Amino acid sequence: MTTSSQDIYKKQKVCFQVATNVTEQKHHVSRAKRGQILGHLRGFRGCTIWFTGLSGAGKTSIAFELEAYLVSRGIPAYGLDGDNIRCGLNKDLSFSKKDREENIRRVAEVARLFADSGQICLCSFVSPFAEDRIHKESDLPFFEVFVDTPLAVCEQRDNKGLYLKARQGIIKGFTGIDQPYETPEHPELVLKTVDCTVEQSAMQVLSFFASLLCPVYIADFFYWPHSLFVSK
Repeated sequence: MTTSSQDIYKKQKVCFQVATNVTEQKHHVSRAKRGQILGHLRGFRGCTIWFTGLSGAGKTSIAFELEAYLVSRGIPAYGLDGDNIRCGLNKDLSFSKKDREENIRRVAEVARLFADSGQICLCSFVSPFAEDRIHKESDLPFFEVFVDTPLAVCEQRDNKGLYLKARQGIIKGFTGIDQPYETPEHPELVLKTVDCTVEQSAMQVLSFFASLLCPVYIADFFYWPHSLFVSK
C-alpha cells in the first residue's frame, strides 16, 4: 500500500458495531502459516486487488482473465464481480447511495477474508465513491487499480443497454450519467483499456504486482510456460 493511501485513511468513515454481545475470536492458524502450506508456492501471501471504473470499463473482463491465468499456474485467486454479488450476498441492497456504501463495505470484508486465507481476491466494482474505496488497515496488502475507460467508450461497449436506459431516465442514479464517479487520486495502477486488449491489460496488472506480492522465485513462476490439463 502506498504512503498516500495510508495518509488518506483519516477520511475513512467509521462503521460502528451495532451488536454488543459479540467478541472477535482469534484464529489458531496465522496468515503466515497458511502461506506455508501452499505446496511449491511456499511463502505466498494473499492480497486484495480492487478494480474500479465506470460500468463497461472492462473491470470484470480483466479480473476474470487474470484469475484464470493465476489459477492455471497454481496461484490461488478468486474474482468477485458486482452483478454476481448482488445476485446473492447483497441481493437485499438497492442502488441508493446508502446501499451502495453498504454493498462495498460487505464486499471489502469478504475480500479481506479471502486475502487472509492466502488467496488473491480480485474485486471488480464500480465503487463510485472515493471514501468507500479507502479500506481500514488490516495488515493485508490492498491495491487499487483504476480501469480508466472514457464514458463514450463504455457506452459503445454496453450490451446490456444500461446507459441508454439511464439517459432515457428509466434507470436513476446511474454512475457516469446522473451520478458522479469520483476518480481515484492515488491508485497503484492505471489501465488504459482503449489502447490494450483484455489479455494485455491483465498482463499489465500481473507485471506490476508480481514482485510486490510474492518472493522472487514465485514471481518468476508466473511467467514460466505451462501446459493446462484438459479433462477428456
